[in-house]
Amino acid sequence: MTVAIVISILLLLSVVFIVFIQQPQFGKNPSGERLARVLASPNYRDGKFQNQSFTPTMTEGVTWWDMIGLLFRRQVDAAPKSPLPSVRTDLKDDSEKQPSIVWFGHSSYLIKADGRNILVDPVFSGRAAPVSFFGNSFKGSDVYEVSDMPDIDILLLTHDHYDHLDYETIKKIKPKVKHIVTSLGVGAHLEHWGYPAGMITELDWHEHAAIDPGLSIHAAPARHFSGRRFKRAQTLWSSFILHSPSVKIYIGGDSGYDEHFKEIGERFGPFDFALLECGQYFDYWKQIHAMPEEVAQIAMDVKARAFMPVHWAKFNLAPHAWKDPILRITEKAEELGLVMATPQIGEKIVIGAEYPTAAWWESIA
Repeated sequence: MTVAIVISILLLLSVVFIVFIQQPQFGKNPSGERLARVLASPNYRDGKFQNQSFTPTMTEGVTWWDMIGLLFRRQVDAAPKSPLPSVRTDLKDDSEKQPSIVWFGHSSYLIKADGRNILVDPVFSGRAAPVSFFGNSFKGSDVYEVSDMPDIDILLLTHDHYDHLDYETIKKIKPKVKHIVTSLGVGAHLEHWGYPAGMITELDWHEHAAIDPGLSIHAAPARHFSGRRFKRAQTLWSSFILHSPSVKIYIGGDSGYDEHFKEIGERFGPFDFALLECGQYFDYWKQIHAMPEEVAQIAMDVKARAFMPVHWAKFNLAPHAWKDPILRITEKAEELGLVMATPQIGEKIVIGAEYPTAAWWESIA
């Protein structure tokens, strides 16, 4: 093969890649006035958003060769062999007056509080990736779709990773959404996908949005990263405090363990309920995804009266068995005497009432 042919092939591949990356699901990075606000953020330094603590994406000592090796590593029990069980709940029924939550697997859930519907990180496309051959959901975990959702008063988006910000879902649900609250910079994707700027509120850490006199959402730190393209950390990642007249909820977002949880607990706690990410962890990236035992500590740090582990039971995005998150967090929560809810997908939990604790995963291979 001549040098000219090699160069031609490389040029062709480059063109194909450039065309591919222009597809809408990859979104857009901030520009214009939004970029100016990003650049002015105290959390944006040296060309990207920064965590509060030194946070390498890969644990120190781990190499790219180690990461590549994971691709060839045989995973045991990475996905359930039979469909996950679920409960059909009428999400449009507003007869329940107490604050409630319905979980859709992974980090997607609907919060109902004081007459408002708050939908968090919905992913109903069946995958957590920009392509159809990667990140497909477990069988039985996609029993809910956009048509099942009620009108959404607040669409809350923690950050722009594909398992939290799903292009297909965001496009389909647009007619139902009244307002969006998200992390600083993420609005660039949303405007690119047809949402008007006026319905998007972007928050930097320690900023809050008073949606109306009875509902406030405060953005707080998380220890993670962002990015839908190769250049990372051009949009922010956050945890959120949701405060309405009848309930105070902590939404942890993707995060490794750090001191910010204790700070949040001291400033905003105690919380009636916390939703904490527990899954897709591994020693190679332990700074950006908390281990299950650390998640139990987080529940204590933020002073949650009760909590629910999320970020599991839908996707295989890390080299651990699909049951590993719930087995480990259950053991640690029992050891620490924590109140933990373990609903099936679609099962409604009422905050402050008796929480579901059945170990439904035990009967699934």
